[in-house]
Amino acid sequence: MIQRNFFFAVPLDKIDLADAVELGRRAMRERRRLQIGDVNVAKLVDMQSNTDLRKCLEQSDLICADGMGVVLGCRLLGVPVGQRVAGIDLMSALIEVCAQEGFRPYFLGAKQTVVEDMVARLSKQHPSLEIAGWRNGYFTSDDEDQIVAEIRASGADCVFVGISSPIKERFLNRHRDDLGVPLQMGVGGSFDVLSGHIPRAPVAVQRMGLEWLFRLLQEPRRLARRYYVSNTRYLVLLARNLLSHHRLPPKLVDPLAARLPPPPDRRPLGDLQAPTQ
Repeated sequence: MIQRNFFFAVPLDKIDLADAVELGRRAMRERRRLQIGDVNVAKLVDMQSNTDLRKCLEQSDLICADGMGVVLGCRLLGVPVGQRVAGIDLMSALIEVCAQEGFRPYFLGAKQTVVEDMVARLSKQHPSLEIAGWRNGYFTSDDEDQIVAEIRASGADCVFVGISSPIKERFLNRHRDDLGVPLQMGVGGSFDVLSGHIPRAPVAVQRMGLEWLFRLLQEPRRLARRYYVSNTRYLVLLARNLLSHHRLPPKLVDPLAARLPPPPDRRPLGDLQAPTQ
């Protein structure tokens, strides 16, 4: 059991990276569903008006704080919170678990060249890693049933969805019981970084909680307005909550409560070979 707290009435679990990785390992080993959601400042602001996104997040089995802005805000309001669990760090650690213990990941998202380059790099970094499959993230709602069937047939132990919000949350929420995959996680733009197409902030910058600034300097035209609007609204929300004494009480939740049926016969890897880089 873990403690689930509420920040601006949005659920947020008290957990650190090591414990999240261990839950992922258990989910794959015991075939228990673990759908991982995450909260950053932009998503937190969006959820104040986007009820569909809020519903998808609230129904996640584990909800991590992915952003120092959220962690610092929780501390300011006295909301118990673990450390920041960045999606890309959790994904990377879980890939290491897959390579060590024989679990097979499936990757859905990004452009075809990006996901292929990522698969090639991961295969080179982890020679023992068996990848169940991959596909780009450009599809319509009419394609979803076929994609879900392909993922289910692949026998994957985990699926990482590298698509922007709220599309990835809606996809996972809609199909989580049809995928037949224990560990399900949306990872946003992580494929771009892990493929080598976009550099990640230096470790020192990450530790200072300034990774958002590094990204802003990389893509100022795309991110400047988004960050300005989200951060301004976030500060207003913080101010309002500082003046309010209303807090939702924490509760205990079991992230691994949902057990999956036995897996289908694993599809042979056959001609599915990692692209070379």
